[in-house]
Amino acid sequence: MKIENYIRDIQGFPKEGILFKDITPLLNDPIARQECLSVLVNSLKDQKIDKVVGAESRGFFFGILLAQELNAGFIPVRKPKKLPYETIAASYELEYGTDSLEMHTDAIKKGDRILIHDDVLATGGTAKAVCELVERLGGEIVQCNFLMELSFLNGREKINEYPIFSAITY
Repeated sequence: MKIENYIRDIQGFPKEGILFKDITPLLNDPIARQECLSVLVNSLKDQKIDKVVGAESRGFFFGILLAQELNAGFIPVRKPKKLPYETIAASYELEYGTDSLEMHTDAIKKGDRILIHDDVLATGGTAKAVCELVERLGGEIVQCNFLMELSFLNGREKINEYPIFSAITY
């Protein structure tokens, strides 16, 4: 089964000139979804994971499934003012400015083995910000794990000090 057959291209979303990779057909098919989860889990080679960090918002879909499969905790990383408890924040660059992400301050204990998951590795800004949050709280990053990578955007360069896995590369 080819996972990429369940990813739909949408021209001009969210704005003209962008080719959006829509994962909703993958989420909608239980067999394809399970195959994708297996590919993501198998990339870890039986490593111990204490917690899975999922980046808002599409990183939540497989992030929570990975946490369940790995018998690990799940930590949501969200846009500012979306989490109810005390947070830390990290900023990252966008093509048109900056944005930031937040994580609860009690989400990670020093030495926790962390899997970071997001749906796509594009420019690497989001992934780098998440890595910064994890390390500020004392977590050890085992792998940065993605459903897909847009290699032509060179996002891997921003996080190349960590092990990186992408199920699909474009």
